[in-house]
Amino acid sequence: MDKIFNYIDGQLVPSKSDKWIENTEPATGQTYSLIPDSDHEDVEFAFSSAEKAFKDWSQKPVQERADIMLKISSLIEENKSALAEAESRDNGKPVGLANTIDIPRAASNMKFFATGILHYASESHQHNEVAINYTLRKPIGVVGCISPWNLPLYLFTWKIAPALAAGNTVVAKPSEITPMTAFLFSEICIEAGLPKGVLNIVHGYGPKVGAPITEHKGIKAISFTGGTKTGEQIAKVAAPMFKKLSLELGGKNPNIIFDDCNFDKAVSTSVLSSFANQGQICLCGSRIYVQEKIYEKFKAAFIKKVQNLTIGDPKKKDTKIGALVSKDHIEKVQSYIELAKKEGGTILTGGKTVKVKGRCENGFFLEPTVIEGLSYDCRTNQEEIFGPVVTLNSFKTEEEVLVYANSTPYGLSSTVWTENITKANRMSKALDAGIVWINCWLVRDLRTPFGGVKNSGVGREGGFNAFNFFTEQTNVCISY
Repeated sequence: MDKIFNYIDGQLVPSKSDKWIENTEPATGQTYSLIPDSDHEDVEFAFSSAEKAFKDWSQKPVQERADIMLKISSLIEENKSALAEAESRDNGKPVGLANTIDIPRAASNMKFFATGILHYASESHQHNEVAINYTLRKPIGVVGCISPWNLPLYLFTWKIAPALAAGNTVVAKPSEITPMTAFLFSEICIEAGLPKGVLNIVHGYGPKVGAPITEHKGIKAISFTGGTKTGEQIAKVAAPMFKKLSLELGGKNPNIIFDDCNFDKAVSTSVLSSFANQGQICLCGSRIYVQEKIYEKFKAAFIKKVQNLTIGDPKKKDTKIGALVSKDHIEKVQSYIELAKKEGGTILTGGKTVKVKGRCENGFFLEPTVIEGLSYDCRTNQEEIFGPVVTLNSFKTEEEVLVYANSTPYGLSSTVWTENITKANRMSKALDAGIVWINCWLVRDLRTPFGGVKNSGVGREGGFNAFNFFTEQTNVCISY
C-alpha cells in the first residue's frame, strides 16, 4: 500500500513514531494509502528546520523567491491531470471539477503571490519639513498554516504562497482526511529546488499536530481555515501568546433572489452555488430566499435542475455530484436531514443515500437535498451542515429578508440576485458578510480581501492583505 510521507528539512520522512493512519477513498469506502501519524516531536523537527532556513530565505532577493515559486506553479500546471486525479480520489469530488477549478487555482495561487510580492511597496510620510517616516515591512519568522479537507491543494497553496513570498518559513498541516495532493506538492517543491526547511509539511491528526503548531512558542503566526469550533480553540491558545491570527471559519450563506432577477441565470447559478463539491464549500449558498412573486416558479425550475444532476463515480466525465468526504461526514449530514423533518421541513427532492454500481458501491454518496417549510431561526437554518443540503423560503420585502439573512451567527458570504443596482448596493451594505456577490457566485479576484465576520472568522486574506498579515511593520523616522 502506498505511503505518504512528511516533508521536513527538504526530505520525505516518516513520523518519528513510525505510526500510520489509514487514508480512505470516499468514492469506494476503501483504504488506499497510509499517512504519518505525527505528533509534537515531528512538529518540533519541522520547526527547527524552518527556523534554520529562515535567515537565508528571508534575506534572499525577492526576485529569487518569486522565481522558485513560479517554478512550483509551472510544475503544478504540468502535473495537472495527476494532481486532479489524486484530489478526486482523496476527496470524492468529480475529477472534472478538480481539473478545472482546484488544481488550476493552486497554480494561480503560487503565481499570483510570487509576482505580487514584486509590487508590494512601503509607504513614506513627510512630517512638517523636519522628518520623513517610512514603513519597513519584515517577514515574521516561522509561521503555521493549517488547511482543510474540502479544497485540499487549493486552500493549502492559498495559505503558504503569501507566507513564502513574504520571506517567512512555514510549518504546514494539511487535513489528515485529504493528504495526498499536499504530499505530491512536497515532491514538486523538491523538484523546483525550494531550499530545505523553507516549507515543512507535517501530516496527522489535529490534536497531535495542529495543536502543537498552535501552541509552539516559536511559531509567530497561525493562518487557519476550518470549522468554527476548532477556530475557537486555536484563538483560546494563541491569543494569550500574542500570535498573529487569521481564521477563516464556517459559513451559513444566504442566497437572496428578488423578483427582478435574471431568472434563468439565478436558477442555474443557484444550483451550482448550492451543490458544487457536494455542498462542501464554506461559500456555498445553503439558505435560498426567493421573493414570493416568483417563489413557486423558481422552486419548480430549481428542483428540475437539481434532479438532473448526475450522481456517480467521480472518475466519470458526466458526474456532477461525487462522494462526500467520509463516512462520519455523510452521517452528520444525514442527521441534519432527519432534524429538518422533525422541525417541520418538507423534503422536495433528495435526502437519501445513493448506491453507485461498480467500484463505488461502498462509497459515501448522498442525493442533493432541497427542503422547504422551515422557520428561518430553526437549527437547520442556523447551523452549518456543509453538505448537499439547502433550504428554500419565500420573502416579501428587503427588510424581511435582511432579518432572515443576518439571523445566523455566521457572516462569510452572501449572494444577491437583482437587476436593480440601487437595491444591490443597499443590500450589500446591510448584509452581515465579508463577501457579497451580485448576480454571480464564486467569482474570485485574488487581489480582493477574503474573510468573514461574526463566527465566520477574524482577519482578511488575499492580495496585499495576506502580505500585511505575514509581515511585521516598523515605522522608521529620520530627522532632516
